[in-house]
This record gives sequence, C-alpha cells and structure tokens, in this order.
Amino acid sequence: MRYTYDMELIDLKKEEQQIRRTAYRMTRWIGSPTSLVAHTLVFLGCFAAVWFGYIAYEHMLLVLTTIVSLEAIYLSIFIQMTVNMTTEAVEDISEDVEEIQEDIDEIQENVEDISEDVEEMTEEEATEEAAEETRKEEQKNTLTQIQTDLRKLLDDINRLKNS
Repeated sequence: MRYTYDMELIDLKKEEQQIRRTAYRMTRWIGSPTSLVAHTLVFLGCFAAVWFGYIAYEHMLLVLTTIVSLEAIYLSIFIQMTVNMTTEAVEDISEDVEEIQEDIDEIQENVEDISEDVEEMTEEEATEEAAEETRKEEQKNTLTQIQTDLRKLLDDINRLKNS
C-alpha cells in the first residue's frame, strides 16, 4: 500500500513538473517576437475572413473576443505560475545564502582560532628562543669562567714548579 502511495506522489510530482515546464514555455513564447507575429497574423486573418465574406463580422468578433478572453485568462494563470516559481526559487536561493553565510561565519571563527594559535605558537617560539639564547650565554660565561680558572690554575702550577 505504501509503495502505491509513493508512486502516486512521484507521478504527481512528474505531472506538476510537466505543467510547470509548459507554463514556463508558454510565458516565454507569449513574450517573444514570434508570438507577436503569430497574433498579428491571426487577427489579420480574422478580418480578412470577414473581408472575403467567409464569415460574418459579428460572428468573427464573437469568436475572436472569446478566443482573446480565454487567451488572456490562461496567460494570466501562466504568468502567475511563473511568478510563483520565481518566488520559490528566490526563497530557495535566500535559504542557500543564509546557509553559506553561516558557513562563512564558522570559517571566520576557525580562522580567528587558528590565528590565535599561531600567535601563541609564535610567542612560545620567541620565549623558547630567548630562553635558548640565555642558556647559551650562560654556558659561554661558564666556559669563559672555567677557562679563566684553568689559566690561573696553570699559572699556579707553573709557579709551584719554579719555586
């Protein structure tokens, strides 16, 4: 039973998509130069039919007015359908833009976190480098002191040897 219901929904969606495509095509065609030429030819043909006596003037006006009225009704329906589709598309795009903005905000927060981490690492490196320099300087001073003490010791040994 569920499968049948799902298939009916799929069929309705396909039908709705076909209707939407038709409405879109009709509104595009109605607004084209081809449509203008076709309508002009139909109107000229109607008046030519009266001119050549194929149809009475009142009968032609009745048929032409009815056709134009029906066309206007369908055209307004198609235009409204197109407006509705466009509105839906704009709403979808607006939602997408909001999602993208949220993603951008998250990325910006991540970049800020990374920047802070880089700053901390740079500060730590600078502190470590300063500590290393201090340690090297202390080692140098210690070595210099040892060297000085060794020279004094050698001098003392040499004096003791000579005395």
